[in-house]
Amino acid sequence: MGAHGTLEWLPGKAVALTATCFPEAIIGALPVFYPFIVSNPGEAAQAKRRIAAVTIGHLPPPLAATDLSGDALRLERLVDEYAQADGLDRRRRERLAALIAEAAYETGLGREAGVEANADADEVLRRVDAWLCDLKDLSIKDGLHVYGRAPIAPGADPAWQMSAAAERKALLAALDGRRVPPGPAGAPMRGRRDVLPTGRNQFVADPRMLPTPTAMEFGQRAAAEVIRCYLQAHGEMPRTLVIDLWGSATLRTGGEEIAQGLSLMGCRPTWDPATGRVTGIEVLPPAAMGRPRVDVTWRISGLFRDIFPAQIALIDAAVRAIAAREETADENPLAAAWRALPVPHSPPPYPPPHAGEGQGGGAGEGRVAVPARIFGTAPGAYGAGVEDLVGRGANRATVGAAYLTSASHAYGGPEGGAVPMPDGFAERIASADGLVHPGDDPGRDLLEGAEDVAFVGGFAAAAATFGRTPDLIMLDVTDPQRPRARPLAAALARIVRARAINPRFIAGQMRHGPRGAAELAETVDRLIGFAQTTDAVPSALIDLLHEAYLADRQVRAFLLRENPAAARAIAERLGAARRHGWWHPRRNDIDADLAAVMAETAP
Repeated sequence: MGAHGTLEWLPGKAVALTATCFPEAIIGALPVFYPFIVSNPGEAAQAKRRIAAVTIGHLPPPLAATDLSGDALRLERLVDEYAQADGLDRRRRERLAALIAEAAYETGLGREAGVEANADADEVLRRVDAWLCDLKDLSIKDGLHVYGRAPIAPGADPAWQMSAAAERKALLAALDGRRVPPGPAGAPMRGRRDVLPTGRNQFVADPRMLPTPTAMEFGQRAAAEVIRCYLQAHGEMPRTLVIDLWGSATLRTGGEEIAQGLSLMGCRPTWDPATGRVTGIEVLPPAAMGRPRVDVTWRISGLFRDIFPAQIALIDAAVRAIAAREETADENPLAAAWRALPVPHSPPPYPPPHAGEGQGGGAGEGRVAVPARIFGTAPGAYGAGVEDLVGRGANRATVGAAYLTSASHAYGGPEGGAVPMPDGFAERIASADGLVHPGDDPGRDLLEGAEDVAFVGGFAAAAATFGRTPDLIMLDVTDPQRPRARPLAAALARIVRARAINPRFIAGQMRHGPRGAAELAETVDRLIGFAQTTDAVPSALIDLLHEAYLADRQVRAFLLRENPAAARAIAERLGAARRHGWWHPRRNDIDADLAAVMAETAP
């Protein structure tokens, strides 16, 4: 039910399974009917490929506009009062400006807004106002979706109302052995109206058409935003970046994430005008770009590897084309890296697609003259390699080592094949200026999935083993026409302030009893995971979650009543953060408070 089960991820072939593959051995000829969230097409495709599932799409949770609360609301009222006084009463205006600056520093909102300690009043006001607007721009879940039940909000979209009946009808038809009509998958909150009504057997886009021309246009905008963010922080262009590339996101967006990386490199696909299928790569000259190229490394997920071998080949072709250009090191750091390899500069035959940089013997021994830039887990393996370590007290060195070990293979060649390269990805991280982690689904954020913590936190921990602190750039493309790149610290602060401690969000989860309580526990778990693996979580953010979930008497009673295991999980994670030094709370009675929760939930 829902998404991301167990059977479709068990060991075995990626497609065309045999009797010795675990999913086939367990299921055999048994039909699988799988109600599946419509906004996760990649994992639905995996269920179809590996367990022959009928994936019946269902709605995501409804979203609502964010109303500020707590410190952010009080600060917004001061800013509004200042705007009313501006130009009317100089003394009142100056007093309000001082109050705004004082409140911003005391609450931590000023730090989150990027206000410097010596900023003047105008700069404080400008940044605080922009930050508050950014908080209000985040949509939040208003409860959860109940399968086959229409949203209860007044004025709900008729297509969502129709979806409820369609979901019930489809599941009953499947159980009765009747046909379930097909329908597309995607994120309805991102403009994919064609996926409504849900209740249809999901299918996905033809991979041969990705990235689409529209995705390339949006990818160029997002790439420009990444460069803007880095330039603003450092005053210079990034030379080397790592991009996380996932399967479901690629299917949802038509390949925007691929397009982002290609645009940073300075190239774009070519398409067959008759079929719309991608046919090759066009390299843009530096004069047309107006900036240097970026040397991009791609960390692909296991699902992306399984579904998109053609796109792996496309990216690899782009790497080869850029590496072979006769351009200066300032214009083309990838070509400079290739020329630095002690091997002949001629495009190698396939296979093998790659061999390692900085490993092997002398010139021509065990290597070919193409830098490896696509890395992932070994064929048949999935994840970032750190999922079992995050949340169990492992130090960053251990997490970083596991992350590097998992990305053991380089990918490329015309078939998107793999070759072992144990140290290749480590070399890329050791020289990376930053990580770009895209997020496209308005119904999901960084604190709602273990994968984000694993990939972002794993990268940060791995970079720390080399004494590096590259930028962690969270690329928000939930609105593809207005991409927004934020540092991880700002992205997490925004989610905590606008969603996690928002009374409307909490009330929505409380309507769903034990499952809603589990959602609150997962939010705490993810934030502590980021605190474990990065330096992007100040204690003030963890303070806010404690105050909203355990210090609030009504929410605490709800957790203890509806899901004692969730209450205990929250207390355990906060206690672990205390013991390991990831959290230094303002209150001095925290340990006693957490011990009380543990005592109340003891088996």
